[in-house]
Amino acid sequence: MDKRLMKAATSGASTSMYAMAALDRSILLGTTPQGNTCLHISCIYGHEGFCKDVLELQESLIKAVNLDGETPLITAVRNGHVSLASFLLGRHCSVLGSRQPILQQDKYGFNALHHAIRNGHKDFALELIAAEPALSQAGKHNESPMYFAVMRNFTQVFKKLMQNPLSASLGGQHGRNYLHAAVMNGDQEIVKIIMKERPELAREADIKKNTPIAKAVESDKIDILQIILEHDSTLGYLIGNNGFPLLNAAAYRGLVAAARKLLEHCPDAPYLEPDGSTLLHTAVWFDHLEFVEFILSRPILRKLVNMQDNEGNTALHHAVRKCNPRMVAALLSHVDIDATLLDNYGDSAAWDLTRPNVMQTAKTLNWNEVAMLMSKANPRDAASLHNLHTVVKRKASEESRKDTKSLTQTYTSNTSLVAILIATITFAAAFTLPGGYSNDAGSEGLPIMSKKFAFRHS
Repeated sequence: MDKRLMKAATSGASTSMYAMAALDRSILLGTTPQGNTCLHISCIYGHEGFCKDVLELQESLIKAVNLDGETPLITAVRNGHVSLASFLLGRHCSVLGSRQPILQQDKYGFNALHHAIRNGHKDFALELIAAEPALSQAGKHNESPMYFAVMRNFTQVFKKLMQNPLSASLGGQHGRNYLHAAVMNGDQEIVKIIMKERPELAREADIKKNTPIAKAVESDKIDILQIILEHDSTLGYLIGNNGFPLLNAAAYRGLVAAARKLLEHCPDAPYLEPDGSTLLHTAVWFDHLEFVEFILSRPILRKLVNMQDNEGNTALHHAVRKCNPRMVAALLSHVDIDATLLDNYGDSAAWDLTRPNVMQTAKTLNWNEVAMLMSKANPRDAASLHNLHTVVKRKASEESRKDTKSLTQTYTSNTSLVAILIATITFAAAFTLPGGYSNDAGSEGLPIMSKKFAFRHS
């Protein structure tokens, strides 16, 4: 591109452009190394007057595509010049053979409608849909304008796209569909529309194996969960491709309200994970006491109290292993609890207190309290736990003495250092005379007393 034309395009100087074109019309076809024409450059800066003028002279520029796959229309939209973009759209529609470039996708697979929605230009998005319905189709990476409209909570744009049969594509980022997007945004109105018009989307999983209802549970969006389950309660029985039921997803995060809503619509919802763990195991392991108490209070979940995973562990085994007195007490308070159940190694829950990692990491107070609770719950282990308690207590005393000795040594060292510093300062002060010392020639180093030298040479 001629430097003079570049300057005219960046500044919007139509007069200069006209002067150059009068001498050589082909100068307007020049491009930068990035493939941008003078129309692209002017669109970047939003010079609407220049764009109109140059198109009067060279109409073909409206179809030019740069190295990023952008037409001037896409460039104008991406740079936020909506009025200019609207003019270019009208020009495309009025010029024979220039409607097809409206559908141009850039190197990322996005067309003008994608960019209008993503950049928040809601009214222009509606204008684009009305002018060219085919823009509603997904890009080459299967990301649809519909998905972006839902992500931006553009309800009006979404409704317009739903009326368009060309908007059948569901795709979004990370394999999500637009119901995933509506759930994540908590948009109840859009969720209701989708569940009515496209209920099958509720069963589609993203690349992480999450369905829209799973996202509703994980994000604790109870109102959204209610809408989905009201429309189709069987969705509450879905098990993800990773083998985890929805109830267990709630247990993992301690989301009582989500679990309550699931059980309200699906009283016998699944709760077993691939390793045989139940949602009670999960809640205990992640220290969600409120969730555990919720499970223990639900008659329909009563049988979970003594259920064992594939290794024979009950939820009580987990609670003891975590050395959590409050959790252990909550489980032991249930009328059905059986503290004598053995795991696959023949150990009761109480014997998890003997694990080296439990003895090393648990606070002594917690360990003692759990040991007392388990001794009372299963008297057969009481003697062994008492002996073990003695060992733990002895170790704790030894460690305490070591800590005290180390602290004493540190204190002694610090005290000695302070004493040395005090002595040094005192010693220096004893040899520092009032008035200081002279720096005058011939009297260097002599002490000064009351503005007179204390000693003079005779």
